[in-house]
Amino acid sequence: MAVCSGSASLDSAERAELLAVLAEDHDEPIRERAASALVSQPVENFLSALKGDAPAAQLFRHCGHNLVENPTIATALAKHWRCPPQFLSAAARALPTSAVQELMQDLDRLSAQPALAGALLQSTSLTADQHQQLEELLRDDLDDESAFRDAAEIEPDPVKRVTLIQKLSQMRIVERVTMALKGNREERMALVRDPCKVVQRAVLQSPRITEREIEGFAGMANVSDEVLRAISLMRKYAKNYTVTRNLIFNPKTPIDVSLHLLPLINAQDLKALANSKNVPETVHSGALRLQRQRDLARKNE
Repeated sequence: MAVCSGSASLDSAERAELLAVLAEDHDEPIRERAASALVSQPVENFLSALKGDAPAAQLFRHCGHNLVENPTIATALAKHWRCPPQFLSAAARALPTSAVQELMQDLDRLSAQPALAGALLQSTSLTADQHQQLEELLRDDLDDESAFRDAAEIEPDPVKRVTLIQKLSQMRIVERVTMALKGNREERMALVRDPCKVVQRAVLQSPRITEREIEGFAGMANVSDEVLRAISLMRKYAKNYTVTRNLIFNPKTPIDVSLHLLPLINAQDLKALANSKNVPETVHSGALRLQRQRDLARKNE
């Protein structure tokens, strides 16, 4: 009764959580008092309570049944790993775009919680590419071995190559995502050429990936253009000249990416690019034009 009246020495988050617990108490007068007090609680109190490591199940139920249409509450529910699955769908529908994008970056969480991935499919904030990645993540069928022949090219031993193809083809997508995030260099090298975009993306998000690997991926002509575009957008490697150079000289890099990076190339590489026949004509022409502009600027100095 002290909690209900507010006379107990509790902070606002603790009181909100305890009121949610007491609102399900077996004693009717306590339930009624707690329910009445809950109505007057500011949303901020519930948000603070949901930031705890292990909020009471009753708090999740109260927020999931009564407050889930509030975008901030929906975000707090979706982000908490203890949130019961039955509230995730409603939370996903109320998520702001920024929260959806943040959750889509957490492939480790999505692969570990298929219920959250399934709930996010209902969000109208998803891009077409993100929708496809979630659908891939939720697939239970196995891929045909032929889909992994390109990935297995990293293995020079033909016997081990066959073994690698068989191993990958017998793993579900969610398992390959986990391997991409937590596996070793050789596994990342194979999985960056996985036929599923969500697996490719997981490779680039791996906390174990090195800058040298990114440099190597940027120069590989047998990875998807989505991988190369994603590398060009990684701020962590924006100042790595080797990554920039490898992307521009890679004939598989999307033309708009190459043209955007072109002004960053140094004089020696620009000359080589202007004479290269292995890049798209648009990039080749852009390099020639930039070379002439730089030559003219030097003459006018």
